[in-house]
Amino acid sequence: MIQSLAYLGITTPSYEQWATFGPDLLGLELAPRRDDGTVLLRMDDSAWRLALHPGERDDVAYIGWNVPDAKTARALADRLAEYGVQAHEAPPETAAARAVEGLLAFTDPFGLRHELSWGRDHRPATFRPGRPLSGFKTGEQGMGHIVLLVPDLAQADDFFSDALGFRLSDRIVIGGKMQIRFYHVNGRHHTLAIAEAPGVTGLQHLMLETNSLDDVGTALDLCERNDVPLALTLGRHVNDLMTSFYLHTPAAFQIEYGFGGIAVDDLSWESRTFDRFSIWGHHPTEPSKGLPPALITRAEQA
Repeated sequence: MIQSLAYLGITTPSYEQWATFGPDLLGLELAPRRDDGTVLLRMDDSAWRLALHPGERDDVAYIGWNVPDAKTARALADRLAEYGVQAHEAPPETAAARAVEGLLAFTDPFGLRHELSWGRDHRPATFRPGRPLSGFKTGEQGMGHIVLLVPDLAQADDFFSDALGFRLSDRIVIGGKMQIRFYHVNGRHHTLAIAEAPGVTGLQHLMLETNSLDDVGTALDLCERNDVPLALTLGRHVNDLMTSFYLHTPAAFQIEYGFGGIAVDDLSWESRTFDRFSIWGHHPTEPSKGLPPALITRAEQA
């Protein structure tokens, strides 16, 4: 079974900007750079969590999921094969680059590369945030959550829940048209969410959860001070009760920066449907209108 979101790799022509954007604004720690210029960012004692690789365009390079061991990864590979998806064991040099013991890689039905990894490099008591910060909520809940855009919600639900074992937390349906489904694999309310966007595949946002509401407020002040455009103002979500705001990054996808998400207990959790995103706040901003709403990896031509 998948235990958490382990890491995320992005290719982008703006990779150099992340060497300051990550530490100075988000509070991530800059790990030693790769020879090719890749920027590696830490948010806890893992070797790194977010990688920004040099590339000609913004794209999702890989999504890393943590599993307990190689046996679990191979069992998931057998389930994937039943869905016509082949997983292949990556060579040792790829595992070393991801700072894991080993991994199996596959491409989902929408063209995104995923990696089932185990034995992540952990370095206790070494995380040093890039700016004063109480820290990020990771541990068994992993890196945070991601929201993916998919062209077919029913197909994606079948794949992620049945083939990979993601468990439904709840759903948001607005006007019978906009639909988002939220899934958990640990105590975090959702590690994955999928939103239907006909003809499009992409990464809408990555969520980073801090250990203090003050950290969120400080980041909000830094965005204002450094003219970093917000996608959505401060608000509180209806389902996971996260207090957060959304900012645009140099690589097209957004980051939700928040605090206070609720925990899911599978023994008592009741899946619900909501008709709005937030209890209060999360209003679109004027500067956001001219910026990409997501990192679109591919769009089908009509």
